[in-house]
Amino acid sequence: MSPHLQPLAVYPGSFDPLHMGHVDIVHRAVRLFPGVLVAVLANTEKKPLFSAEERVALIQQTFLQYPQVKVTSFSGLLVDFMRVTGARVVLRGMRVVSDFEYEFQMALMNRRLCPEVETVFLTPQEEFTYLSSRLIKEIWTLGGDIRGLVPPPVQAALEQKRGTSP
Repeated sequence: MSPHLQPLAVYPGSFDPLHMGHVDIVHRAVRLFPGVLVAVLANTEKKPLFSAEERVALIQQTFLQYPQVKVTSFSGLLVDFMRVTGARVVLRGMRVVSDFEYEFQMALMNRRLCPEVETVFLTPQEEFTYLSSRLIKEIWTLGGDIRGLVPPPVQAALEQKRGTSP
């Protein structure tokens, strides 16, 4: 392996909240890469359910048994973050055909901005293809049951945020 290539893959996203589709992508990624960095986008233009710090902590709790999974937050352009970390692989989850156009455009733009970065698309298990953070938030906001759709640390944090217990 060339010394300038790092065996690190970056899985960027808002993860607000982290759901089982995200978890499945990370499980798949650790089988392919010796290191996976989950990079939480701290987007100040969105009104997140959880702060970037809370999301980082919840993801860290979810992957405690995986020492090869690291978690951090970032802001700004992903390609700038990639340069800082030295990583050369961006991981993206592809759930349904409707994801393809957006993800393909982003991959091409990232390649234009930083030609040494490659994007790898992973698909989750079929049972998670319908999950999205937006849908999880909508169900939770309306009082619906999201058990099994999010990992236990996220479930507990959502229950605490709502002021309920299991």
